[in-house]
This record gives sequence, structure tokens and C-alpha cells, in this order.
Amino acid sequence: MKAIALLRRFWPALIVLALGLCAARLDHLRADYRLTLTNERAAWSAAIADADKARLADQARFAEQQASAAQTYAAALAARQPLIIHSKDTVTRYAQTDAGRVLCRAPERVRDIDALDALLARDPAAPGRSGGAVPTDGTAPAAGR
Repeated sequence: MKAIALLRRFWPALIVLALGLCAARLDHLRADYRLTLTNERAAWSAAIADADKARLADQARFAEQQASAAQTYAAALAARQPLIIHSKDTVTRYAQTDAGRVLCRAPERVRDIDALDALLARDPAAPGRSGGAVPTDGTAPAAGR
């Protein structure tokens, strides 16, 4: 009986005590949630920083690849440029080298090529007809002139 009397007298205090315990538990849960959010934010920040580092490394590698490709292209383009010689001395010295002996022809050979071009251009309407055999070039390399 005494317990019931105490319960009747202090029931509001029991309610306040229960609410206090609930509030303490909720505060503890909130602190855990904040800690979880902080850890998640740190993980996201680290992931973003790693992605930025990877992106910068990719950009640097791409820039190096572009520079290398541009240099390779420029070298290939320069190799395809024709050799234009303007000086007679330069032509004479070049003709004395091994490469010059193959590429440089005598003046009559140049005239023969011009004559062949004129012969071929004379009658474009009749592609099947020819005035004779195409003259051969005995001094030309096998790959062409």
C-alpha cells in the first residue's frame, strides 16, 4: 500500500524522469548521428580530393600526349616537304652526294620527262590510243622517280 501511495504522490516526477531519460537517449543518438555525418563528410571530401588529383594527373598526361603528338606530326610534315634548292652551287654539291646522284638527273633526262608529259597531254580524248611505247627510265630507282 505504501508503494501505491508513493506512486500517487510522485507520478508527475516519474513522468519527468522518463522524459529526461528519453531526452538523454535522443541527445546521445543525435551525437552519434553528428559523428556519422562528420565521418561521411570527411570520406566524401577525401574522395573528392582524390578525384581532383586524378583529374589533374589526367590533364597533365593529356597535355604531354598532345605535345608529343604535335611534335611527331610536325616532324612527319617536315619530312614530307619537298627539298627546294635555289643555288647552283648547292645543286652541284647535292648532286655529288649519294642521294643526289639518284634524284638529280641530267638535263636531257628532264627534257625527256617534259616531252613525255607534252605527249601524254596532247590527246586527252583518246585514252586508248598512243603514238608508241612509253620511254623507259634506266636510271630511275625501282620505287619510282
